[in-house]
Amino acid sequence: MTPDPDILSAAQGAAAWPFEEARKLLARLEASGKKEVLFETGYGPSGLPHIGTFGEVARTTMVRNAFRVLTADRVPTRLVAFSDDMDGLRKVPDNVPNRDMLARHIGQPLTSVPDPFGTHPSFGEHNNARLRAFLDSFGFDYEFMSATECYRSGRFDRTLLLMLERYDDVMAIMLPSLRSERSQTYSPFLPLHPRTGQVMLVPIEEVRRDAGTLVWRDPDSGERFETPVTGGQAKLQWKPDWAMRWVALGVDYEMAGKDLIDSVKLSSEIARALGGTPPEGFNYELFLDEKGQKISKSKGNGLTIEEWLTYGTPESLALFMYNKPREAKRLFFDVIPRQVDDYLTFLEKYPGQDAKLRLGNPVWHIHAGDPPAPELVQGAGERGATISFAMLLNLVAVANTEDPAVLWGFIRRYAPSASPETHPVLDRLVRHALAYYRDFVRPAKAYRAPSEAERAALAELSEALGPFSGSTDAEALQAAVYEVGRRHFPDLSGKAKSPDGRPGVSQAWFQTIYQVLLGEARGPRFGSFVALYGVDETRALIAKALAGELLAEHEAFVAGRAAA
Repeated sequence: MTPDPDILSAAQGAAAWPFEEARKLLARLEASGKKEVLFETGYGPSGLPHIGTFGEVARTTMVRNAFRVLTADRVPTRLVAFSDDMDGLRKVPDNVPNRDMLARHIGQPLTSVPDPFGTHPSFGEHNNARLRAFLDSFGFDYEFMSATECYRSGRFDRTLLLMLERYDDVMAIMLPSLRSERSQTYSPFLPLHPRTGQVMLVPIEEVRRDAGTLVWRDPDSGERFETPVTGGQAKLQWKPDWAMRWVALGVDYEMAGKDLIDSVKLSSEIARALGGTPPEGFNYELFLDEKGQKISKSKGNGLTIEEWLTYGTPESLALFMYNKPREAKRLFFDVIPRQVDDYLTFLEKYPGQDAKLRLGNPVWHIHAGDPPAPELVQGAGERGATISFAMLLNLVAVANTEDPAVLWGFIRRYAPSASPETHPVLDRLVRHALAYYRDFVRPAKAYRAPSEAERAALAELSEALGPFSGSTDAEALQAAVYEVGRRHFPDLSGKAKSPDGRPGVSQAWFQTIYQVLLGEARGPRFGSFVALYGVDETRALIAKALAGELLAEHEAFVAGRAAA
């Protein structure tokens, strides 16, 4: 990625948070004299990759891309996805087969535990493969690294021996952070049992620095062992392990969740005790569920990545991760439509922006500085524009269908040149909208009957639309909607005036349309909706509403759902 001069110039003062982080790396590079920058993300392979995994890799990649622009791509960068696959299996997951078999291997490194799925040599390698497939599916540029391989190959040996040499310094850092009972038996090193292969959480009786070994005792048999800390015969507890890895690999940047602030501080102190410099990074805020409670994997109160991608696009998820990473955000189904539409809006604006605005546009960061062209659909009397997700949800509602072909029939009438083949992004949105409407929108709809004043206004709107039969001119249709609203719901506050000085239209008119015709508190620009759905179809919709059929149909749906 070689940026053009305008982008390179604008990057120096870019305010977007990835550039703020990248500038910290520039200062670090100047101080260290390093010729390469190493980014790292960590992964615990006792379970499958999740939405937090995506968020950490996506955000780190955004910082990496910003750094590459700031340095005109002259400084090599690498992103390592590190798997802590030498951790001992602590408990048997609920969502795997052969659980009895796994129970016999509690305490063994994940890469020594047989794969319950039978597809890989070990459980750790199975989950590592899932991680790589997960990251590959999103097109991330990374290198995979295994803790087991690093320990066993000797890659960590030098730093492990250094930690053994400075054992007392590491203990002095860790012990104040532990409960009294835990501190009596704590050691940063965990020897592997030479017979069972288990990761042993045992006190260390003797530290033999010259020999590079630890002396410990089997708690069951009382047998005494002397174990080298090198060659994968011992591993570190996770905070010392994190610090050791930073020093051994030369990690320059790693972010972590806010819940790990204290862990970052301790690991940073240990890294300094080893003569290293802790990486740059920041602590991102954790996600909240629909009730504002912190998401917990054990509670299952979050939103999985598979669920997000059922109802929204990968780009919308990346936008969610980009926005305000230091603020707690609700991660629930109702945030998806807004993220989808915000992404489409940002993408549509991007081509007309100058370099400074482009670097502040999230799509620049989502697409590593090379966003795709927006998919525009053009109806009569309009310039090309994207069809919003909100518009599609309303179209699904009034079309009363689960068939993508039916929605495409409306879209083609509005824009004859559009098709699933020419507009694949829109086709994906159609399918997402069908799923989202079925599972979330329809059950939450709240139709109401119109008042007498509203009934008269809606009847007049139907008459006003009559001469436009067959038209897809959204601007002309919106003007007709507005004119009816001006007569029946004028804005008397004086705040909303039309260009000719006449009173504007009260929001009550549009609320009437949305609540009575669509069962929603808010809705799309109604002229654009009519152009897409059809004038005759909209008049039929108004007739059903005035006859009470829309309200009756929805009440029957709610009753049936309750009975089921």
